[in-house]
Order: sequence, then C-alpha cells, then structure tokens
Amino acid sequence: MSLNFFRARVGPEECLKSNIVPTTDRISACFSRLKLAATSGLVTYIPVGYPSLAETPGLVAALIEGGACIVELGVPFSDPLADGATIQRATHQALLNGVTLKDCLQVASTARARFPDVPLVFMGYYNSFLQYGLEAICDDAIRAGVDGFIVIDLPPEEAELFSSHCKRVGASLIFLLAPTSTEERIEKVAALASGFVYCVSVTGVTGARTALPPDLSDFVNRVRKHIRIPIAVGFGVSQREHVLAISKVADAVVVGSALVDVVEQSDANGRAEKLRAYVHELVG
Repeated sequence: MSLNFFRARVGPEECLKSNIVPTTDRISACFSRLKLAATSGLVTYIPVGYPSLAETPGLVAALIEGGACIVELGVPFSDPLADGATIQRATHQALLNGVTLKDCLQVASTARARFPDVPLVFMGYYNSFLQYGLEAICDDAIRAGVDGFIVIDLPPEEAELFSSHCKRVGASLIFLLAPTSTEERIEKVAALASGFVYCVSVTGVTGARTALPPDLSDFVNRVRKHIRIPIAVGFGVSQREHVLAISKVADAVVVGSALVDVVEQSDANGRAEKLRAYVHELVG
C-alpha cells in the first residue's frame, strides 16, 4: 500500500462515489476506489448506545467527517469475550442504557439517511442476531442500510446458515482471522467471506497498544495467499505510526478501542469534535 493514504487523504465522498462497481455494493465500491488511488482506508468502530443512544448518531457522523471510509456499529452484548476493558465498559454502559438491536437498526437508518454512500457494518456476537432471527435481522439490516456483519464468535464451520441469509439479501459476512489461524481455517474463511476479511493483529482481546507485533507482515501475507478480497487489520491500533505501518501491507486499518477512549475521556459538549479530530489525525 502506498503512503499516499496520508499525503492525500481519501475521504468518504472520494472513497465511495465510484462507478467501478455498482453503487449499491458500498463496501466493494469503497475498496475499488482505494485501490485505484493506491491508498489504504480507515475502518472505525463505535458501540451503539455509548455514552448514550442519543449521542451515537453524532459520533458516527464525526467518524465519517474525520475521514473514516467504513463504520462498524458495535451491537452491545452481555458477554463480549473478544473485547478488552475499554469496549467492555462501553458496551456495559450501553446495555444499562437499555440499547437493543432494534436501536442499532435505527442508528444505522439515521446514518444511512445522512451518509448514503458510506458502508455501515454491524459488529457483534452471534447470539444477538440468532435471538432476533437470522432471516429477520438480514432483512431488517438491509432495509436500515447496513452493508454487512462481523460476527466475532461465529467460526466458518458454523456459518453456512447465516451466510446463506446474507447472500440472499446481498449483505457481506466478514470473518476474523488471527495469527494462530491455520491454513485450513484460512481456506474455509476464503470460501465464505465477502466484503473484506478482518485480520486480528494479536492473539488477545481488543485494546489500544503501544506497538504492533513484529510478524504482522508475515501474517497478512500468509492470509493474502488464500484471500481474494480486501484485508483489513485491527486490534491494538491507536497511533498514526500504527496506521502508517499497516497501510504498507493491508487494504484497510481498523481502529476501535482508541476511539472509545477518546469518547470516554471527553466532556459531553466536546466529544464529537475531539473524535473527529482524532480520526483526522490518524489518517493525516
């Protein structure tokens, strides 16, 4: 990936308004535009309902206005096994606020009305979607303007049913791969994944870190031998230097916990602006 990502930032308008692929496929349009510009994109995560449901649409807008090309909307869950302390606190507060999956759909619908071309992805745990109903959540998500799902605890071996519903409505099913993933697991993900593949940079939970693992490039290159769709790398990304390093080997960089930290540490009146500024700083 070129460091032009930082010299000439590709914002949401430039990133997504492309005639290379049908405009209804927002994720593919985003990555096609990034590829044409020889740049990497920034994927951002925000938990719906934190610090409040009323504030979430404004925070989503701040992410996009700061330069995010894709936004992951975190669906609060009571047992977030892959999340570190920062996101656990945030999702716990969202649950205390009474946030439901229907609320997440409403936030997505609000964001879609304001930003018609920006990809939105639900990120959550399988039980939330299963309890809602797999067919129903796929139908309702598409109606709300959601482009895909990242289901953190859904392995490819058990994903065929959900995958079939996603394919039926045209939603992407985005899988995670870890440095410990075997060649067999990578092949299984390659057979089912759409949109992009999320490579977890470390074998651990989410959370901002001071350094990236030294073997990250080897891991991404190993995955790329099997995967024909874009690759995004996340977990632990918190600094511009991290984004610079990942942009050399991946199609996108994912930032989550560091963004939640900004929200947590900001006064209510300045949260959106500080979040917007932090994202802008990350993309340069």
